Amino acid sequence: MPSSWVIAKNKLTELRVQLWIIATAYAGVFVVAAGLLYQRHVWERDHYAEVVASSGMYAAGDTLLWIFIACLIAVPTAFLVWVIAKFESLYTGYSKVLLGLSLTAPFCLIGIFLGEKHVWQNLIVLCFYRFLFSPLILAGIGFSRLVARFGRAKRLSSYALLIEGLTLSVAVALIIHAARSNQH
Repeated sequence: MPSSWVIAKNKLTELRVQLWIIATAYAGVFVVAAGLLYQRHVWERDHYAEVVASSGMYAAGDTLLWIFIACLIAVPTAFLVWVIAKFESLYTGYSKVLLGLSLTAPFCLIGIFLGEKHVWQNLIVLCFYRFLFSPLILAGIGFSRLVARFGRAKRLSSYALLIEGLTLSVAVALIIHAARSNQH
């Protein structure tokens, strides 16, 4: 029968292998993303007149590209979350980061609501992109809550999920309200 030291050594080796696979996946995502962004940059540089003539379509294409890259990043991140969920201190720290990330949503909503008279225009654009990726962030927080094993990490993840979900709901309600008021 193997001793507890051998079992611990095997678990540590297994953890290292998992982390190396995840790091390799992140490197692969980085290479693919860099290639796609460079290809897009070269296309826009070589077809400048088309880009200027159809700037809205190219902006939509850029947004779709960034959403695709975010989805690519989500794959190794899901595996990383699954691996670190076994360690209470790591996962509690990760849950604190999620809570901090979710707290940016209400501030971004306030920034967008106040408008250009009170908030710097570049900050409003940053807030807009934060809300563009909010459904992906909400899904990530939801997944993190599902794999949480420890009480404090579950509580922090639940708070993050609640803040992100309520803020996204309020943002959607404000958009619907604005659309209805413009019809009258």
